[in-house]
Parts: sequence; structure tokens; C-alpha cells
Amino acid sequence: MKMKKVSVPVMRRLPVYHHFLSDLAARGVERVSSTTVARHFGFDPIKVRKDMALTGAVGRPRTGFLISDLLEHIETFLGWRTTQEAVLVGCGPLGSALLGYEGFTRYGWEILVAFDDDPEVVGTRIQDKLVMPLERMSEVCRRLQAEVGIITASAQSAQRIADMMVDAGLKGIWNFAPTSVKVPEGVILQQENLLASLTILGLKLKYLRSRRESDMVIDE
Repeated sequence: MKMKKVSVPVMRRLPVYHHFLSDLAARGVERVSSTTVARHFGFDPIKVRKDMALTGAVGRPRTGFLISDLLEHIETFLGWRTTQEAVLVGCGPLGSALLGYEGFTRYGWEILVAFDDDPEVVGTRIQDKLVMPLERMSEVCRRLQAEVGIITASAQSAQRIADMMVDAGLKGIWNFAPTSVKVPEGVILQQENLLASLTILGLKLKYLRSRRESDMVIDE
């Protein structure tokens, strides 16, 4: 199958559309136009139509899209209708919170097992997920055939853990550690910088308060 080239902004907008459409469906609305969606978010209607066309959904003139059909196309396009399995390393507060996040299951993700090198944590269960010793990660990942690793460990250990994940055959790494890691070609890295996001929020609030938003452009 030929893969379509999709920009990051589109991938960010589609889940937002999905949330809005799900709310409409819950209120008994059966059809919606791209213009209605665009108006709700303040987007260009042409942009919204192009986004929806990427998913393969087809609307009708004057009646718009059948919401149930549009939701199905968005979920399939985003991979939410197939289960993707992951492992997590680092069972501190953030790791524990992610282990208990029920939204992963709704959107096609499952964390199979967690790893840590703290002897007081190893062997316990967090949010019903078994915590195993870090040195067993390669063996366990290959047996479970997991493809994605989530790093919620310290900055000091992040690169070592990333290297272990690569050696274990994982093809994608979602890094929450407050530092960048390097991975070889062929491994997908998604870096989450919570401090950077919080800093951007703070800057936006600062310029909103001073009513000088136009003085700074924050490119997203």
C-alpha cells in the first residue's frame, strides 16, 4: 500500500476533530459539514476538507459527512482500530501515571509491562502492570514482540535505556526524559519536552496579559 505523506499539523488536528465529532454523535447529531467543523475551531474550511479527504472519508454536497463514517475513517487512519503494544521503563510518578492512563486502550495502545532498576519496585504491580528488572528487557521484549518503548526515567539514564531498547529490537521510542537521546536510522524517536511546552504556555500567558501578542510569534 502506498503511504500518503501527512504533515505533523494534520496529525495533530485529526484527534481534535475526532473529539468534537464524538461529542456531536453523543448528542444525537448524525451528519456534519466540513464548514461546521471549521467554524467551531476557527479553521479554514478548505483545510478541514483536505484533512478529512486524507482519511478517505467522503461527504455529500449540502448534507456533509455521516459522523459515524467519518469517525471510523479517522480512527482507521490514525491506527486507533489496531492494537500497538509497548513497554515502559521508569516507574516514578510520571511512569506510574502513564501506566494507569485508560486512554491508551481507547486509542489502540497497550503497555504490556514495565521495567525499573529499583529493587523496591521490581516485582510489584503498578496499575496492574508487572514491574520487571531492567536487565531482562531485551529478553522480554523479544518474547512479547513489542515494538515501542516509553522512557520515563531520569535524564542521566535515558540514553542508556534508549540503547537497550534498540538492542531489544524496538522500532519506536517515546522519550519523556528531560533530555534528548540518539537512535540509529530505522528507529523512530518521538521526543516529548514537557518543560518546553510549559515554557511556551507561560510565554503566551505573559504576552496575553500585556496585550502585546503581536510582539512575539511562537511557531508551532
